[in-house]
Amino acid sequence: MRRTTTDIEDLLRRHAPQVLGALVRRYGHFDAAEDSVQEALLAAAQQWPGQGVPDNPRGWLIRVASRRLTDQLRSDSARHRREQTAAALTPRDAFTAPPPGESRAPSEDDTLTLLFLCCHPELTPTAQIALTLRAVGGLTTAEIARAHLVPEATMAQRISRAKQKVRGVPFRQPGQADRDLRLSAVLQVLYLIFNEGYTASSGSTLHRADLAREAIRLTRSVRGLLPREGRVTGLLALMLLTEARSAARTGPHGELIPLDEQDRTRWDRAAIDEGTALVEEALSEGPAGAYQLQAAIAALHDEADRPEDTDWRQILALYDVLVSRAPEPMAELSRAVALAMVRGPRAGLAALEDLEDRLAGHHRLDAVRAHLLERAGDREAARAAYLRAAAGTLSAPEARYLRTRAARMLP
Repeated sequence: MRRTTTDIEDLLRRHAPQVLGALVRRYGHFDAAEDSVQEALLAAAQQWPGQGVPDNPRGWLIRVASRRLTDQLRSDSARHRREQTAAALTPRDAFTAPPPGESRAPSEDDTLTLLFLCCHPELTPTAQIALTLRAVGGLTTAEIARAHLVPEATMAQRISRAKQKVRGVPFRQPGQADRDLRLSAVLQVLYLIFNEGYTASSGSTLHRADLAREAIRLTRSVRGLLPREGRVTGLLALMLLTEARSAARTGPHGELIPLDEQDRTRWDRAAIDEGTALVEEALSEGPAGAYQLQAAIAALHDEADRPEDTDWRQILALYDVLVSRAPEPMAELSRAVALAMVRGPRAGLAALEDLEDRLAGHHRLDAVRAHLLERAGDREAARAAYLRAAAGTLSAPEARYLRTRAARMLP
């Protein structure tokens, strides 16, 4: 079967976590298995465009990665004189049929197990994100390094240390006792990856479409395995409803366009329809948590045909529930905006005072303050706040937008 290079890249990225999960489940040796999978992916990228995609691409990748892994383990065993380990290794054709006692072929069940492994509690959040992007997302070390604005060698060391920490951890889903805790970590990592993709915290572009798409793809995978988990459904809905606006968020030169100035005809209606349906489903699956509530807020924004049609009273009510259940500074910052839209900019500015200590020096606090001061008619104070916000962000598009707004405040 002949496919384009892009089709093959998407196919490889989709199969990568399943192949890695199959190897780790059978052999252990997370770090060596991950290296072998990367070699198999490279071999496929070189061979498939010319020779065609095999009928069973996942089986092909598993066989190639398995051969390379067993060769490596045999070499290590010989070098360290571990004949017993080498003799016990699975033969090279082990994946032509399911292993004894195992009726199913490796499936996406391994993807969820792999996500749990990459979000092991012993790893820092930064390491969890990097390892998830590498092992589950299929991004290269160079791509992950660019996303974090660090040298490739630094990211390689970070990922290597993370792999060493999970080496020897049993490849299975956590028990019921700590499953909720681990799932929370998985969803938090996916949420952070999406946020970094939707609004890059630094760099020359506002939107990292590759990261945003990857977060959505991985969340879809988790939902496919946990279809009745309201937190997962809510997170997927939130991502879809937010990403639906991405085409209208930047102008022809990459400049930031705020929500109330966007051309809403450019919003992705299919994504909005899907996200809205998922919100309704998520809210019916149990008590509404942070992801479900944020998704409901996003749906209210997306359902408004014009900025003036936005149901700000309902949005404020949802933010009230959100901050009472999950008090988080950024949520409270967004609530201040909603409060200003309902009760006036001075009410919003008063709400910002409670965030001074927790968000001291954060450019988003200054940006919201500037916006509310502008609405209140205090142009001089708004200009100063816009400039402080511009100086505090590492995102070039955000800085340009904030400086432009500051310039508009001049007499």
